[in-house]
Amino acid sequence: MERLEAVTKLQQLKGQDLRELADNFGITVFKDNKKNKGWAGQVVERYLGLPLNSSQSPNFGSWELKTISLKRLRNDTLTVKETMAITMIDPINVVNTDFENSHLLMKMKKILILSRIWEDKSEPSSIVYGIHTFDIGDTEIYNQVKNDYELVRDTIINLGFEALTGKMGVFVQPRTKGAGHGSTSRAFYARVTFLKKLIFRND
Repeated sequence: MERLEAVTKLQQLKGQDLRELADNFGITVFKDNKKNKGWAGQVVERYLGLPLNSSQSPNFGSWELKTISLKRLRNDTLTVKETMAITMIDPINVVNTDFENSHLLMKMKKILILSRIWEDKSEPSSIVYGIHTFDIGDTEIYNQVKNDYELVRDTIINLGFEALTGKMGVFVQPRTKGAGHGSTSRAFYARVTFLKKLIFRND
């Protein structure tokens, strides 16, 4: 499926409740009081008629689909709730791969983001806020993401994988990913400040 086709189809979801769609598609949101963290993304992929995917290649060949949550502040304005995972960090791969050939760039070249409104932990409803396309062709963004990647790469080479910290990176940060504070796996995450630029740039 081409990204333009997906954008056209997903635009029809704006204002709709993903919780209702989850029920329609038989996708579990809660089981034994535990939340299926990926439920919203699974609903969107099912809506597009595509199989669930966790490959390091972009979801649909040439573009990448992401679902992120927005939350309301006390003044009722919306903001991005949390960072967005982009791809896992394989230290051997990162050390041996320059930015131009990296999984990070491959994932970010063509991103399509669906933003949904998060109400609370019980997820009583989740209204689709918008569909946002992003291309990393912008020189300023490209150069900064490249700098963030090279910082991670240089750190692994000179100080080791364990030296990576979430304080690194302006747009993209390396953070632990997985269960518990003892997790050693790490992933590239898009920072909230970066996501806010993408989501609210036309508002």
